[in-house]
Amino acid sequence: MSRTDPTATAAKPEPFLITKEYRRFEEFCNACRRDRYIGLCYGPPGVGKTLSARYYARWNLVEGLAPFEDPPRELAECRTLLYTPGVIHSPRTIKAELAKGIVRLRAVARQAGYDLSASPATLEYHAFSMREYQDSCELILVDEADRLKMPSLEQLRDLYDRKGFGLVLIGMPGLEKRLARYPQLYSRVGFAHAFRPLSQAEMRFILEHHWAQLGRALEPTEFTDQEAVAAIIRITVGNFRLLTRLIAQIGRIMRVNGLQTITQEVVEAARECLVIGTT
Repeated sequence: MSRTDPTATAAKPEPFLITKEYRRFEEFCNACRRDRYIGLCYGPPGVGKTLSARYYARWNLVEGLAPFEDPPRELAECRTLLYTPGVIHSPRTIKAELAKGIVRLRAVARQAGYDLSASPATLEYHAFSMREYQDSCELILVDEADRLKMPSLEQLRDLYDRKGFGLVLIGMPGLEKRLARYPQLYSRVGFAHAFRPLSQAEMRFILEHHWAQLGRALEPTEFTDQEAVAAIIRITVGNFRLLTRLIAQIGRIMRVNGLQTITQEVVEAARECLVIGTT
């Protein structure tokens, strides 16, 4: 008997909002994938680098698959692997974990594209075609690349040279200057992308969505709404992660106090609940 409560419903993940900054990141990754270059992506913490990488690689879908679960059809064309090295790692573990990730990615893509209604001859041809493309990973996104020491970077460079996939290293500002000290790696870098904080226009676009999530409509002619928006923009300074945390606190304060309107005072009260450092 299943222990799962049939009446329980899992919380739906927040939809990913496509911003102009994400489109810039997408174009950068497409170029590295197409031309098989090494790319560097760097930006302050909280601006959305990891979220963008996960969305680009469709990693929420890949990572969330249970054993023997049929993957969504859209993963049939998935050729991007997202990898985050552990805090403690070695070149050997990186090589082994990447190999394991590529095998899983290939299996997911093959299963997602497997047409059970096809004839036996078609299925046999399909299986043969998939064996031909056993190295079907075209791009590897390495998040938290600041953790990598020189031997691990050399391991990545060796795999890049041997396998011919595109490679994107994602990290903090200064990553590009640090890697410039390694000529063999840096000479292979074809693109560098500075991931910027959200613009005010992008923040207003995101806040319209969050206002709707809180059961409100953001009115351009409502002074209280515009005052609250201005306060949020001033506090978060385009930091996506901080914006998400602040909105969560605003929702909590409104529920606890039975409020229906988001005011500047509510925003300031939510800000007092957060620990906000400097970047």
